[in-house]
Amino acid sequence: MSLHKQQISIEHKYRGSVVLPDNTEAKNIFFRTKQAYANHEKMGVNILFSKAKLTKLKHYQKGSSEIELENLELYIEMGDILGFKTDHAVKLKNSILFTNDSAHTNFNITKRLKLINKKQKGKTNKNYLFWDIENFSSISSIFNDIIDKYEIADEFIYLAANPDSLYLKRAEWEANLYDYGKTLNSFNFIKCDHGKDVADDVLLGKYIDAKITNANVFILTFDRELKERFTDATDESNNLFILGK
Repeated sequence: MSLHKQQISIEHKYRGSVVLPDNTEAKNIFFRTKQAYANHEKMGVNILFSKAKLTKLKHYQKGSSEIELENLELYIEMGDILGFKTDHAVKLKNSILFTNDSAHTNFNITKRLKLINKKQKGKTNKNYLFWDIENFSSISSIFNDIIDKYEIADEFIYLAANPDSLYLKRAEWEANLYDYGKTLNSFNFIKCDHGKDVADDVLLGKYIDAKITNANVFILTFDRELKERFTDATDESNNLFILGK
């Protein structure tokens, strides 16, 4: 697969560059986004997708909407470089991932886990999991591909969810956990306060407080900023694995 690097220049001023995804829509989306920003238009996912397409993305898509997710990542990266808000795109991306993840009970999470804090894995003697369950609720996949595979003890598993998600999803989560002889309270489960990113902040706080060393640490979140914050807080003796797209 060839990678094409595209420079971003606004009014003849170089602002940065991005690598375009290898799909037929990426170049058009790049120029459409750049033009909308240069014209001081209201930025939004409507730049990327039609109303009909946005409606379809609310439901399971064959192929797990891989191309759409690539192009959303491109848009988000351009937002980081140019300084426009991308909360709407991040929300849509998480919704797509959640919808398609929920449709696959045998989703292979292993393919998405990436060692992020070093080039080669170091020797460790413990395994930890920090899990934002409201954004990644494929319980069977997490048990099969992480918890059972790496024999992670219950006391080394941290889960968080906000009250709204807990109210809507608790019965479903508990039913799926029952298949493994567990409940939410089998682990270090934290019911968070209301508010954006509260669950993520709580998980990061628990991670820092634990002062973990010489361990494999698995972080299940789709939040780009949180991935960077976990990386910054990680002792160099740990192997930090974070969910990639």
